[in-house]
Amino acid sequence: MKLHIHNTFTAELPADPNKNNTRRKVFDACFSYVIPRIPSNPKLVHVADDVAELLEVKKDMNSEEFLTIFSGKKVYPSTQPYAMCYGGHQFGHWAGQLGDGRAINLAEVIANGKRWALQLKGAGETPYSRTADGLAVLRSSIREHLCSEAMFYLGVPTTRSLSLITTGDEVLRDMLYDGNQAYEKGAVICRVASSFIRFGNFQILAARKEIDNLKKLADYTIKYFYTHIKTEGAQKYIDFFQQVVTASLKMVIHWQRVGFVHGVMNTDNMSILGLTIDYGPYGWLEGYDPHWTPNTTDSQHHRYAYGNQPGITLWNLVQLANALYPLINEAKPLEAILEQYQKDFDKEYVDMMARKIGIVQVNESVERLIEGLEKNLQATETDMTIFFRELARVQKKNTSQEAFQKIHKAFYKPLEVSGATAEMWNQWFTLYISLLQQEEQTDEARKFKMYEVNPKYVLRNYMAQIAIDEATKGKYDIIEELYQVLKRPYDEQPEFEKWYAKRPEWARHKVGCSMLSCSS
Repeated sequence: MKLHIHNTFTAELPADPNKNNTRRKVFDACFSYVIPRIPSNPKLVHVADDVAELLEVKKDMNSEEFLTIFSGKKVYPSTQPYAMCYGGHQFGHWAGQLGDGRAINLAEVIANGKRWALQLKGAGETPYSRTADGLAVLRSSIREHLCSEAMFYLGVPTTRSLSLITTGDEVLRDMLYDGNQAYEKGAVICRVASSFIRFGNFQILAARKEIDNLKKLADYTIKYFYTHIKTEGAQKYIDFFQQVVTASLKMVIHWQRVGFVHGVMNTDNMSILGLTIDYGPYGWLEGYDPHWTPNTTDSQHHRYAYGNQPGITLWNLVQLANALYPLINEAKPLEAILEQYQKDFDKEYVDMMARKIGIVQVNESVERLIEGLEKNLQATETDMTIFFRELARVQKKNTSQEAFQKIHKAFYKPLEVSGATAEMWNQWFTLYISLLQQEEQTDEARKFKMYEVNPKYVLRNYMAQIAIDEATKGKYDIIEELYQVLKRPYDEQPEFEKWYAKRPEWARHKVGCSMLSCSS
């Protein structure tokens, strides 16, 4: 297996001089060198073939070398794996140094003319592991491997996942943080992205007043990932911040579009490139509920609930602005960018929702229509994915009652949709159809445009849990089946129709299907 290594992060940024892999505070450095833990009996479970092709290693997928490199058993020649140093705000509170506690960066490679960073998750402890073991279990690894790829094919900016490998080792985990520890199968995935730099990488340097290193990191990030920025001085970092804000806004708009809930939007889980990163206690909206969070740790305050994600993105961007301030020494340009975020989000959100309901001409009537829709979707438990997919079948000639029947399968409790609730829907569809009749596009053209933004298949938690339950028995067919389904989420795929279904009742409160802990 031939990888074209071209490391820049370690070549151009300061390293931790202490090469002992002991848990400690790391100062005046952006990373620490570490060696992955050697697994006892690694076995390949799944490879995302498109990512393998992206990295030019598809022909090597089933080789022993592939297995040893991407399980951490062997270090690729002429490389030095490392863990990044970063800090962050966790649930709104400054947590100080955090860092790659269970992620180890293998190398940067050039493939198909692009730069990619390769990172193992679950390959052992690092100086940033704190009290943890740096390992990962099969359960959480399946979830991240499948969701990374699912998000990519949905068109959501995201890190990717190359491979899923079991280690042959048992890992002790308290799945729900309730004192009930149990051994689970260990696993490691290989994450792939242009870079894994986070907001927290800048925050830790600013908090420690390591301004020279802060400047080096900002210059490095601009040099390799925001290459179109050509300004100098303070303006360069203002332009940089603007680009990060734009990328982050794009990311969260996509989250809202497909009903994805990240679950733990701490600043150390925010990519500087606007990528979805760190798939822990994520979830997909089943019933449309803006207050829903998949994270057990967040069950009381719902800080990271679906409806809060745009505002939390802004809050996190404020923290990044504070970190970059020493390079700019002027607050007004940063404040102006942050104020514009809210205005831009409001417009982008309405435009996105208009596309979801198939409206081209956005005006005040359409905005009222969207507001009414959000209210109706919460009146009774309504499946978000199915509702928007079925809405595309409504035609201009339909009566409000005929249109209403087309989306009926989206309701979890159809008998509740009566009386005042049914009348709300009747009024909504009356306005909706009247607006459709004012549009020039045909029903068929509108349907296919709606299909392009409203997926039929998403990785619902119960689907991932079925794959996990089977994998625990050593059966991996469901992983491959879901991978294939989720590669074409907007296509009809009648052969996979069974996955186009509301969450089954057995999954409503089942562990892993409703809420998860941060260790998930």
